[in-house]
Amino acid sequence: MPIIRVELLEGRTVDQKRALVKEVTEAFVRTCGGNPASLQVVISDVPAENWGNGGELMSDRKKS
Repeated sequence: MPIIRVELLEGRTVDQKRALVKEVTEAFVRTCGGNPASLQVVISDVPAENWGNGGELMSDRKKS
């Protein structure tokens, strides 16, 4: 049972997440084979204040 974990900054809609899960599943099965029903996709929404890049919080970048 493969598990694909996706971490994103908060803000995507349920429809966007639904489409992402569908596309990731199809790409995995096309590339690696297997049964789509056995693939797990876990999406973690991360608040911008909990994500850092380049030495600064993403929430600080949005302010500038």
